[in-house]
Formats: sequence, structure tokens, C-alpha cells
Amino acid sequence: MNNPRETESLIRALEAQRYRAVVFGDFDTFAELAHPELVYTHSNGLVDSLQSYLMKCREGFYVYHRIEHPIDSVRVIGDIALVLGEMNGEITSGGIQKTLRNQTLAVWAHTDGDWKLLAYQPTPVK
Repeated sequence: MNNPRETESLIRALEAQRYRAVVFGDFDTFAELAHPELVYTHSNGLVDSLQSYLMKCREGFYVYHRIEHPIDSVRVIGDIALVLGEMNGEITSGGIQKTLRNQTLAVWAHTDGDWKLLAYQPTPVK
């Protein structure tokens, strides 16, 4: 994919797909979108691997009720795409209801012909 507009459009669609997957509990789709070496940092500073994040989601530790995820920009540099935006929503985390309001950075890597989510970092907005 050499066309920057096409790449940006694809990354935006993949972001929408991954958020939709966690809200609807479709963790197989999330796993397909993720890089095996995913580093998923939560807004409280805890860090999960792909496997530990999926286990927590599938066991109901994280239950996503609603997510809005406006994207401010997508910056493609070689085989890496940086997605800057927000993640706002309602979640149950460890049995506790939470309202999230975060600035986010998602990192996608183009590997073996596909874009995969490599890292995610939300930062709470005070």
C-alpha cells in the first residue's frame, strides 16, 4: 500500500473494527487485528500482552459497554502507523463501573502484508 490516503483510510477502518470488536465481545476478531507482540497499556498504567488482555476480556474482567473513538490524525511512517485520538466510554473493570476519557496513541505495524495493532497507550484527560 503506497497511497497514503488509502493507508490512512484502511487504518481508520481497522481502528473502528477493533473498538467494535471489544464492545461486542468479539475477541477473536480483536486477536486477528493484533500483532502477537501487542503491548496494551491501560489508562491506570497496567500493561497487558495480547494473551493476558484477551484472557481478561474473555473472563469478563474488562467489559466494554460503550466506546467513542474520534481520530485526530493518522501518521504513516514506513511500515508504522501512529493513530492519535481519543477513547471515551463506559467500562466495567474488575467489577467496577468506570467512565473513561482518554487521549490515545495506537501503533499499527505493516507485517507480512497486513496491518496489525502493535501497541496501545491511553492517557486520562483530567
